[in-house]
Amino acid sequence: MNKHLGCESCGLLGCDRNSTYPDFCITKNLDKDVIEKVKNTYNEDENINKIMKVASEVESGGYLKLTRVEETVEFIKKMDYKLVGIATCISFISEVRTFCKILEHNNILYKVACCKVGAIDKSEVGIPDENRIFQSGHESMCNPILQAEFLHSEGTDFNIVFGLCVGHDTLFYMHSKAPVTTMIVKDRVTCHNPIAPLHYTKGIYSKLLK
Repeated sequence: MNKHLGCESCGLLGCDRNSTYPDFCITKNLDKDVIEKVKNTYNEDENINKIMKVASEVESGGYLKLTRVEETVEFIKKMDYKLVGIATCISFISEVRTFCKILEHNNILYKVACCKVGAIDKSEVGIPDENRIFQSGHESMCNPILQAEFLHSEGTDFNIVFGLCVGHDTLFYMHSKAPVTTMIVKDRVTCHNPIAPLHYTKGIYSKLLK
């Protein structure tokens, strides 16, 4: 049981407008030097500053109007990225093809790396038979590190994740040399809408709290 109160316990959300804070508030209790140091990072690093400003521009300009696909395209264009990398689960190849058409329509160059790139059998990295989807024959493992390495070798300056598995996405984020955003979060049960169970814990997903 988590005994420490944090943002999840706050009913004021004063940090949004710099107003009233509960006693346990992170903002209220953080060392002011830490806050100042982070603020300086935004101001002193040119790339970070640009990403923050462009992200805010896209957010405000597209608020309640643009889909994530549209926001991502706008972000790419405003950041003036020259080559976009796409790290995709093999299950989303059809959606990636559609997204690539949208990129082409916007004169954006791209490189795509499927999760099975390298075709390394799961047994070669010690994955036991009971953790295979298929129990016989070759079964290529997901290879997020090779996806990241390939996209880096191609010179992508921005990468987009399409539905990599939990944990595999972690490895991709860890090894990507370029900044990363996520287009699709995989959830095969909820049609890739992972927020759904959080809205229905008093109904069909009450099992999550039992």
